[in-house]
Amino acid sequence: MPDKFYLLSLGCPKNEVDAEAMSAMLTKAGFQAVADPQEAKFLLVNTCGFIKSAQEEAISVILDLAEVKATRIAKDQEVYLIVTGCLSQRFGKDIYQELTEVDACLGTAEYQDIVSVCQALAMNSYQPHIPQGRGSLTHLEELHPPVPGRTYAYLKIAEGCSNACAFCAIPSIRGGQKSRPIEDLVREAEYYVDLGYQELILVAQDTTRYGSDLYGKNSLVELLTALLEIRGMVPLRLMYVYGDAFSEDLIDLIAKEDKILPYIDLPIQHASNKILKAMRRRETQEDIRSLIHKLRSRIPQLILRSTVMVGFPGETEADYQELLNFIQEIRFDRLGCFIFSPEDGTLAACLPDRINPDVAQARYNQLMDTQATISLASNQARLGEICQVMIDGVLENSPYFIGRSYAEAPDIDPEILVLAQDPDLDLGQVRKCKIIDADTYSLTAMSL
Repeated sequence: MPDKFYLLSLGCPKNEVDAEAMSAMLTKAGFQAVADPQEAKFLLVNTCGFIKSAQEEAISVILDLAEVKATRIAKDQEVYLIVTGCLSQRFGKDIYQELTEVDACLGTAEYQDIVSVCQALAMNSYQPHIPQGRGSLTHLEELHPPVPGRTYAYLKIAEGCSNACAFCAIPSIRGGQKSRPIEDLVREAEYYVDLGYQELILVAQDTTRYGSDLYGKNSLVELLTALLEIRGMVPLRLMYVYGDAFSEDLIDLIAKEDKILPYIDLPIQHASNKILKAMRRRETQEDIRSLIHKLRSRIPQLILRSTVMVGFPGETEADYQELLNFIQEIRFDRLGCFIFSPEDGTLAACLPDRINPDVAQARYNQLMDTQATISLASNQARLGEICQVMIDGVLENSPYFIGRSYAEAPDIDPEILVLAQDPDLDLGQVRKCKIIDADTYSLTAMSL
């Protein structure tokens, strides 16, 4: 009987890709994935360690799995707890010292070692070590088996980041940007299309700078052009783009190609030029505004998502009001917000003029209340709209399916609840629907 493993991934879609790669390698080696940790010999948690709240969540999950391990060992069962990903990379030594139930830590350059680590643990020959190196592409060479019930696949086009924003620990966790060759990404995309996925989502820490390390220039347009040549290519969605690297050619390509969804995730972080400079961002407020106006004028039906941060050291009330006014002016369709978290090893962690946590929280609350009003108006403007909706799931104990249109990225944006009038409606289908109701965080539609 094959050894069983339970794998839980935390954090962003990029982390999810790493977890899927580990699952694929384990399955190929003869291990069996299970959904219940009580059944598994190997308990794996792929962690996020980007900010304090993510670290706390990861530790909480590790402790929960440690309890599962202890209970089962008390029943004389063989169980091992393995922690992978960003938290291991940043705090591997601390994990071994403080969470003694953990048997192994693998960092962001060691995902490809998961099979050998599990085998060594089972043979009692594993030697614990602190994660070495940062970031790797090796594990991404393994083609992932289909995820049951999922209609989309993530295509991770690069690892790491070379931007060195003052608040961000990613370069220290995952290293500088490492882009994957276009031919490898085309091969993986062809595989996903053949599996029947209905959408491919391109992800990287900075998607717009894809290829700059590998080809000597930003090469996202070349990658997209190659992907569009694949027979039967499904819609493509771009996530995590940087405004200062958004070329005219990229705008033109998105505008003319129906297979590239008119959805752009453009994290701006702030709108005060003083704070943007302190964050080591390359754009000014004027640059951001100009780009957004250009995008909206040239890409029909564009949905624009962004992320901002409040409470950065030195953020005065005037700086915050500048951000708030900008949000009210631009009216992003979707917006996320973070409260600044001082991360060890980042420039911002050493900056003076820290913002009182209560002040930062109040700014966060006001900004998100403002965005809620904007989002409600944006959703209500879609009442009566006829759109194509991907059916992703079923809402339990209700007559509704769960779906999304081009305007909703999975697991991030509001869902569309679809009331089926067609008895043949099923998961994985794309159906024409009419939006009949809207609130701040969801839409209701009727299939046609």
